[in-house]
Amino acid sequence: QVQVLESGGGSVQAGGSLRLSCQASGSIFTIFTMGWYRQAPGKQRELVAYQRRCGLTNYTDSVKGRFTISRDNHKNTVDLQMDSLKAEDTAGYYCNADVLTKIRGARREDWGQGTQVTVSS
Repeated sequence: QVQVLESGGGSVQAGGSLRLSCQASGSIFTIFTMGWYRQAPGKQRELVAYQRRCGLTNYTDSVKGRFTISRDNHKNTVDLQMDSLKAEDTAGYYCNADVLTKIRGARREDWGQGTQVTVSS
């Protein structure tokens, strides 16, 4: 009913940049919030950044000034520009969408399969 697909992960040296992209599709009426989470081996999944439909953004402290989230409400996409990457940014990155569907107005939270980001020092 709702599909979330990420792309853009990869390997980069410390100080480099990567851009992640996420596309939500399916029976979508509107998306309230789109965001990125990450999970490193042996650690809990944590919020990286999110952007509400109105444009409000929020970042976890460790990425402020280095990562930028941007969203296209018409295309149901959200990107994460990651600059000045550090080894501790290494993780699986997951896109999240808080969706109001066209199916009886049901609200749901959907996740992508994840994309790996590896930063070598």
